Amino acid sequence: MNKDIATPARTKEIMQKYGFSFKKSLGQNFLIDPNILQNIVGHAGLTKEHGAIEIGPGIGALTEHLARASKKVVAFEIDQRLLPILDDTLSPYDNIHIRHSDVLKADVRQMMEAEFADIKDIMVVANLPYYVTTPIILKLLMEDLPIKGLVVMLQKEVADRIAAKPGTKNYGSLSIAIQYYTEASTVMIVPKTVFIPQPNVDSAVIKLVKREKPPVEVTDEDFFFTVTRSSFAQRRKTILNNLTSQLPDGKAKKEDILKALEQAGIEPQRRGESLSIPEFADLANALYPYFS
Repeated sequence: MNKDIATPARTKEIMQKYGFSFKKSLGQNFLIDPNILQNIVGHAGLTKEHGAIEIGPGIGALTEHLARASKKVVAFEIDQRLLPILDDTLSPYDNIHIRHSDVLKADVRQMMEAEFADIKDIMVVANLPYYVTTPIILKLLMEDLPIKGLVVMLQKEVADRIAAKPGTKNYGSLSIAIQYYTEASTVMIVPKTVFIPQPNVDSAVIKLVKREKPPVEVTDEDFFFTVTRSSFAQRRKTILNNLTSQLPDGKAKKEDILKALEQAGIEPQRRGESLSIPEFADLANALYPYFS
């Protein structure tokens, strides 16, 4: 068994060898606790039949655990300075492919067809860079990629928002967007002390299992998400006020919005955070004829 990369001593040794310094702009925080990595991989339920996609492998701490547990790992790394380090640290493994590209700009579906042709169960497992966590997760879900799900580490407050239930302060359009595509649960809280450099906040690992189909039927997905975003534009405002101020021509169509709210059985004075996903679906479907 190779010596784990994710220990304080080994991480420092690798960084000194390459004169590597962290770039704050890339949200680089490296994990230095192998037990936590083991746990993350455990929550992903990987077997030697699985493929794994990683985003932001850093110096390979999580990557090597993924390589040990799965059939093949493809990792996206944006920072060119890390490529020679990864070549070195991951040299014992022959089932890892590092792609030097920005996952937000990459054609992930095409990559999957090329890299995982013979693998049907694919999980995304990553310690995501904090500053782009949400765009990455939404891209992977909205492109409807053939993945089973995601197990990702992110800021605890973002994890709280993703897994939030209606009627709580963390519940919002992000909760709805992600729960529309997946079943979301927080599986671990990770203290800031297990990273170099230490981030300012605690982290959490969230597991998102892709649904066979969304939990609600909507006439138009884009419009459904427009309605949910509009409903949370100003959290203190009622659903009626938010929709009239946010939807196109909303002020002129206030009577139509009132009709749609009545049709969906939703009191105009309620706030967005009190509506469940099925209620938002009914509301969006009732509004759609007036805004299509």
